[in-house]
Amino acid sequence: MSKERGVDNSMAGRREWIGLAVLALPCMLLAMDLTVLHLAVPSLSAQLKPSSAELLWIVDIYGFMIAGSLITMGTLGDRIGRRKLLLIGGAAFGVASVVAAFSSTPGILIATRALLGVAGATLMPSTLALIRNMFHDPRQRTTAIAFWLNSFMVGSALGPLLGGFMLEHFWWGSVFLLNVPVMAMLIVLGPFFLPEFRDRNAGRLDILSAALSLVSILLIIYGIKQVAQDGLGAVPIAAAIAGIAVAAVFVARQRKLEHPLIDLNLFTVPAFGVSVTTQLIALVAMAGIYFFVAQYFQLVLGMSPLTSGLWLLPSTAVGMLGSFLTPALGRRFRPGYVIGGGLIIAALGMVVLTGVGGAGLGLVITGFVIISAGLNPTMTMTTDLIMGVAPPDRAGAASAISETSCELGLALGLAVLGSVGTASYRSIMAADALAGIPADAVGAARGTLGGALGVAESIGGEGANVLRELARGAFTESLALVSAISAAIVIATAIFALVRLRQIPIRTDSAEQPEIPAAA
Repeated sequence: MSKERGVDNSMAGRREWIGLAVLALPCMLLAMDLTVLHLAVPSLSAQLKPSSAELLWIVDIYGFMIAGSLITMGTLGDRIGRRKLLLIGGAAFGVASVVAAFSSTPGILIATRALLGVAGATLMPSTLALIRNMFHDPRQRTTAIAFWLNSFMVGSALGPLLGGFMLEHFWWGSVFLLNVPVMAMLIVLGPFFLPEFRDRNAGRLDILSAALSLVSILLIIYGIKQVAQDGLGAVPIAAAIAGIAVAAVFVARQRKLEHPLIDLNLFTVPAFGVSVTTQLIALVAMAGIYFFVAQYFQLVLGMSPLTSGLWLLPSTAVGMLGSFLTPALGRRFRPGYVIGGGLIIAALGMVVLTGVGGAGLGLVITGFVIISAGLNPTMTMTTDLIMGVAPPDRAGAASAISETSCELGLALGLAVLGSVGTASYRSIMAADALAGIPADAVGAARGTLGGALGVAESIGGEGANVLRELARGAFTESLALVSAISAAIVIATAIFALVRLRQIPIRTDSAEQPEIPAAA
């Protein structure tokens, strides 16, 4: 069945809710895949013996290809059918997972990880676009989107647990085989519970636009990640600038096409443009904090990755509860107030983290719980606004824009706030504070907390204890600084969202979607 553009406020029934559970399967899997590989890196490295450059590509290529392919795949789903693309992507993901599990060389693993990224890019916008088409009632759609977002959180929580179990009992490639039964379930159940939707008037896919989209996002994400990893340099800056230039060409081309890859007129509606911007900036702040907190648990408090993941479960649970409360909040308050209020609550959690130097685990857990309590309703409501604004025939492209902004936000947060925190650490670890350290080890001790702990291990004695305390103190101060900057960013974003979205009314069954100008 194909649906043409129009407003349909009919209520979803049992088939749609079962279909939503089916859509949650690939979402959980995508989130798991972002975490399980990191656990497998030590044993993978021992067996395949990749070079440092190959190892970086093994880890990063998956995210690169997802980010670069989202817009193309979202639009492709609008043209050929969202369910069809979802099932094709699920099959490709399953096959690539098997090949990755039995990879015998770093090159094969890099290639299959790239294919996994492309397949993953077909899954994300297809699932959200189908939700837009299956749940026409605004209240039901908000609940469905909350369920969709929480499936990613469940996957993130399960990743370290299931991955750790598999690595304890099997070889490193076994973590990829977790994907196969899930994708098999999607392929079997999808045709029964997921309807088909596509835009009959979409026109042909513009291949040049797809190439420009892929190249621009890849260059920008690559430049940002390299800055986050190695600091400012000619190559990453040139890559980012080239990516922005290609993106400008892409935008100019979309304005001239009768059937553009993405409809830029969506951005003329405040509910869409402001929501996309809010998601991007909020995730910039959150990515920077998460980057430092993950290291704080393991390198300052001495936890294992698995234990660290378990201590984050309370914030995951509170965040899920906040997402599911969003529909009730949306019935009582305007969307702008829900989004702005959620961001202010998240900022308060970040302020709590600024006191980490005088506390420890309890304070970090408290801060993360407060952040999740505010950020998750914000992400649920902004996603709901984005999909509510998008007509059914443009749902795939709209969801791809939203998810691309999230990927960019995460990358920017790691690069910008990661660089700020690293600079703070290096400033505190001044050369004169390391007078007792061998000269050839000072650079490593000042570079990262992990480097300092490695130096301490090698020198031993009282000097090692002094270095550990100094490095951990410097890192903790840097975490507090990043938290303060993030809080300021989020508060500014809250004000921006409140001002720009304050006129949007409370969502009701009969609420009409904003009018979007026709594509040029």
